Amino acid sequence: MGMHQDAAEGNDNNRIEHGRLEALSTLWIAGTAPEPRFDTIVQLAAQLFETPMAFITLVEKDIQRFKATHGVDVPDIARSTSFCTHTIQSGDVFVVPDMQADPRFADNPLVTGTPFVRFYAGAPLVTADGFRIGALCIADTMPRHAFGERQQQTLKLLAAQVMEQMRLRQEEIIRSTVMKFSDATGLALFSINAAGRIEFVNRAALCLFGYEHGEMIGQPIDLIIPDRFRGAHHAGLARVLAGGTTKLIGKTVEVMARKRDQTEVPIEISLSLWNDERGVGMGAVIRDISDRRDRDARLLRMANQDTLTGLSNRNRFESLLQEVLSENRAATVALLDLDGFKDVNDSLGHAVGDALLQAVAVRLPSVLADDVTVARFGGDGFAVLFPEVATLDGALKAIGAVLSAFEMPFEVGGNVFQVTTTLGFALAPEHGADAEELLASADFALYRAKQAGGSTMLMFDPEMRNDSLARRATQDELLRALQNGELVLHYQPQVSLTDGHVFGMEALIRWRHPEHGLMFPAAFLPALESSSLALPVGWWVLNEACRQAAEWLAQGHAPIKVSVNLFAAQYRAGTLVQHVVDALAEHGLPPSALGLEVTETIALLNDDHAFAAVRALRDLGVDIAFDDFGTGYASLSSLQRFPLTTLKIDRSFISDMLDNRHDAAITRAMLTMGNELGLETIAEGIETEEQEIALRLLGCKAGQGYRYGKALPAEQAAVLLAMSTARRANQPT
Repeated sequence: MGMHQDAAEGNDNNRIEHGRLEALSTLWIAGTAPEPRFDTIVQLAAQLFETPMAFITLVEKDIQRFKATHGVDVPDIARSTSFCTHTIQSGDVFVVPDMQADPRFADNPLVTGTPFVRFYAGAPLVTADGFRIGALCIADTMPRHAFGERQQQTLKLLAAQVMEQMRLRQEEIIRSTVMKFSDATGLALFSINAAGRIEFVNRAALCLFGYEHGEMIGQPIDLIIPDRFRGAHHAGLARVLAGGTTKLIGKTVEVMARKRDQTEVPIEISLSLWNDERGVGMGAVIRDISDRRDRDARLLRMANQDTLTGLSNRNRFESLLQEVLSENRAATVALLDLDGFKDVNDSLGHAVGDALLQAVAVRLPSVLADDVTVARFGGDGFAVLFPEVATLDGALKAIGAVLSAFEMPFEVGGNVFQVTTTLGFALAPEHGADAEELLASADFALYRAKQAGGSTMLMFDPEMRNDSLARRATQDELLRALQNGELVLHYQPQVSLTDGHVFGMEALIRWRHPEHGLMFPAAFLPALESSSLALPVGWWVLNEACRQAAEWLAQGHAPIKVSVNLFAAQYRAGTLVQHVVDALAEHGLPPSALGLEVTETIALLNDDHAFAAVRALRDLGVDIAFDDFGTGYASLSSLQRFPLTTLKIDRSFISDMLDNRHDAAITRAMLTMGNELGLETIAEGIETEEQEIALRLLGCKAGQGYRYGKALPAEQAAVLLAMSTARRANQPT
C-alpha cells in the first residue's frame, strides 16, 4: 500500500512541476534582462527590512535565475543549491535565521563563500493559478532570530506586487504583439464597446474605409453600415450587448459595408464576443472581398456566357430551358449550324470566321422577341429558345424569324457572305419533358437535316427518337463490352506490290457480341463515336495494337508496322502524344512500328493543338497516314496542313479503275501527287490480280485488300506473317 501511495504522490508532483514550468514559460520573463520595475521592488525590500541583500528569483527545471538583485552580484545558480527551491516547496514565507546553524545549508557555497549569507527569508511568487514560480528574498550576512508574522506578511505583500508587475508586463507584451500583428495584417480589425462605439481600429481598417484614426474612434459602428441594414443591425447589436445571443458569433458572413465616400464594399466579417470588467465587448475581423466578388462575377460570366460572341453559352441555355420546362411551360428549341462555315475559316482565316460569328450573334437576337434566348454552343452552332411556343404552326412562324436573319448578306472585314443554315427543332413537352431530352431531340433533327444535304430544316420525328434510343442502348452495351473484354482487334495485311511481303497490319475493331456474334464497325461505330466511350475505347485500341505487335516480335516474326484508326475525341483530348509514347514504351516498340490513320473528320477539326500533336508524333517517327484519300473536299487542303507520311487511296477509285477512265486518271494523279510530295502511297480495296498489276504499272508500291487477306484474328494474322517471312526468305536476292 505504501508503494502505491508513493507512486501516486510522485505522479502528482510531476504534474505540479510540469504545470509550474509551463506557467513560468507563459510569462516570457525567465532569462530576460534587468528591468527598473523589479529593481525598485528589491531596493524597497532591502530598505524596509534593513538587509544588505534582496533579490527576485525564478526557479526553472534545473537552474535558478536572478531577475533583480540588490547588494549582491552572483550568477544564476543550480537549482540544487538554491534557497528559493525550499521557499517554493514550503508554499509560504520560508525563514532561515542562521544558515551556518542549519545543517541543510551550512555547507552551501552561498554560505561558505560569497556573498556569505547567514540570514534568509523568502516569499514565494504565486501565479493566479497557484503555481509557485520563484521567490522574493531578503538576506543578511549576520544571523537574525527575530522575523515575526508582521514582517512575513509585509514580504508576502511585496511578493504579490512582483507578480502584479509580471502580469502587467505580460499584458504589455501581448498588447505590443497584437499591435504589431494588427499593423502588419491586411485584415481590418475593430473593437466595439458596450455602447456600440468603436474603441480600436488598425491601419488596414483605416485604409479600407478611408477614414483617419480620430474620425473612427468613439464613433458608433453604424459608421460603416449602409442605411438599409441599420435597423436590423441596431436590433441585433442591442440584443447581444444586453447579454443575448446571436448566430453570427464565431461564423464568417458576407455583407456590404459603407466607406467614407459613401460607396459600398463587399466584406467578409467574423465576430467575437467577450465580457470583462468593463462589460460586454465585441471584436470584428473584416476582409475586403471586392477582388473575389469581381473574380466570381467573371467566372460566372465565363460559366454562362460565350466569350467570343457575348451570347449565352450552352450551360446558361440549358439552365434557362430547364427553368421553363420545370414550370410546365411550353417551348420550342431550334439548333442551327452555318453552312460552309469551315470554308470561311480555311480560305480567309479564323479571324474572319470569328468576325462572321460575331455578326450573326448581333443580328440574330435583333430579329427575335425579347423573351427569346439565343446561345452559341461552340463552333458555328447556335441555339434558340422560344418559350410558350408549342405548336407546329407557332414553331414554323418563330423559326421563320430566325431564317429571316440570314436573308441579307453579312459584310465582314471587306468580305460579303451570303450565309445559309441547317436547322433542327423540337417542341416541348411533345418531344422532350426535360432540357436534356429536348435538346437531344433537336440535335437529332439537326443531324438528319445535315444528312439530307444541309441548307434545310427538320422537326424532330418520333421515329428519330427510336433511332436515338437504339443508339443509347448500343452505347450502354458498349460500356459492358469494354468492361467484359468483348471488343477485339482483327488485323488486315498491308503488302508490298513489289515482292508481296507483308510490311504492315491495320488494326480494325470488332465486337464479339454475346447474342449477335461478331459485329463489324458499321453496326456500332456511330454510337461509339458520339459517346464518351470513344476515348477509353480508343486508348484501348492503341494499347492493344502495340501489345500485339510486341508479341509478334517476341515470337520471332519480322518487324512490321501496325496501324490504328483513332477517334476524333482522341485528337481533341490533348493527351494523344503522351498516350502514344506511353504505349510504345510499355511494350518496347520503336515509333516506326506504329501508324496512325487520319480521317477527314479529324482533318476538319481545325484544331491547332491536334495538328501540333500529329506533327510531334510524325517527328518522333510515327507513320501518319491519310485514310480514304480523295473522297472528301477536305483532302487537298489537309495535305497542306497535316504532317503526313502516307496517302491511302480509297477503295472506291480502285474498284472501277480498270473500267472507268476517270477513276484511273484520278488514281494516277493521286499516285503522282504522293510521289511529288515525298509520301508513301497505299491502295485500298485491291481484290484482283489485274488491279494489282495496273497499280504496279502506275507506280504504286503498296496495297491492301481482300486479294491479300481479310481482317483476321491475331492468331491467324500471325500465320500470314510467318508465310510472308518464309516466302521472302526463299526469294532470290
